[in-house]
Amino acid sequence: MILIADSGGSKTDWALMTLPTNTHKFVLKVRTQGINPFHQSKEFILNTLEQELMPALINAANPSKIFYDQSDIAEKVSKIAFYGAGCTEMLSQIVREALTATFPSASIKVESDLLGAAHAVCVRKAGIACILGTGANSCQYDGEKIVANVPPLGYILGDEGSGAVLGKLLLNGIFKGDLPVEIRDLYLQWSGLTYPKIIDKVYRQPLANRFLASCSKFIKENLQYAELESLVMFNFDSFFQKNILKYSDSSIRSISAVGGIAAAFEDQLRASASRFDYQVNKVIASPIDGLIEYYS
Repeated sequence: MILIADSGGSKTDWALMTLPTNTHKFVLKVRTQGINPFHQSKEFILNTLEQELMPALINAANPSKIFYDQSDIAEKVSKIAFYGAGCTEMLSQIVREALTATFPSASIKVESDLLGAAHAVCVRKAGIACILGTGANSCQYDGEKIVANVPPLGYILGDEGSGAVLGKLLLNGIFKGDLPVEIRDLYLQWSGLTYPKIIDKVYRQPLANRFLASCSKFIKENLQYAELESLVMFNFDSFFQKNILKYSDSSIRSISAVGGIAAAFEDQLRASASRFDYQVNKVIASPIDGLIEYYS
C-alpha cells in the first residue's frame, strides 16, 4: 500500500491506497493537524503520527477490518509520498526521520507542498500551480518538476493571497479604524475575543499563522459587506502583482490553485485573475484527490 500526504499550515490530508499494480482497489482518507518541520520538532511530528494518524486510520478502516493494530498498518505500507509546507531540502529530513520511525519498512519521499499542488492540479501538463490556504505559494511547472518559483517569504514578509495575510488585513482594518465599527463589533462577538487576547494569540502563542487564517471564516460568512470583499480582492491582487506577474514565460496566461482560501473565495480569485489578463483553470480545496489520481 502507498500512503500519500498533503500537509499545509493547519491540517494534513492523508490517503492510504493500494498500489496501482494491485487488482484490489482500496482508498482510505483521514485528516490530522498540520505537519510543518519549520515550526515543529521531530518529536512533535512523531507524536502526531502515533497519536493522531494511526488511530484515525484504524478507526476509518474498522468496518472492513483491514488492519488489526498500528503495527499491522506499518507493515502493509511499502511506500510513502509526503508533500508538506516547510519541507525544504534541509528540513524535509525531520519529517523523513519521523515517518521512518513509524513506518520502518516503507520507502519514503518527502517533497514540498508546492510540488504536491502541481501534481494535483496539473498532473503531467505544464502550467502555473498555486497554493492559497493558510499560506501562499506558486510555481511554474513543466509537467514533471518545478522550473521557477517566486519565494513566498512567509506570512510576515510575504504570503500575499493567503489566509494568514487576509487575517492580518482584517485585524489591522478593525483596530486601525479603516473598517466600520459595525464590522469590528461583529467580529469580536463572532470570535469571543478581545483586543488583548488577539495580541496574545498573535505575538505570544504558537502558530499565529493558523489563528490569523481562521479569520477568513468570518470574512466568508460576511461577504455581504463590501469592505470585506474588498479585503479579499486586495489580497488576491497583491498575489498576482508580487508573484504571478514575475514569471518570465508570458505565454502562460492561466493558473490552477489548491487550498481553502482559493476554494472559499473562488469568484473573487477569478475576478482578480481577469484584471491581470489571466484565467483560472482548476480550483480545489485540497490536493489529496488530485494526488490520488496522480499516483493511480
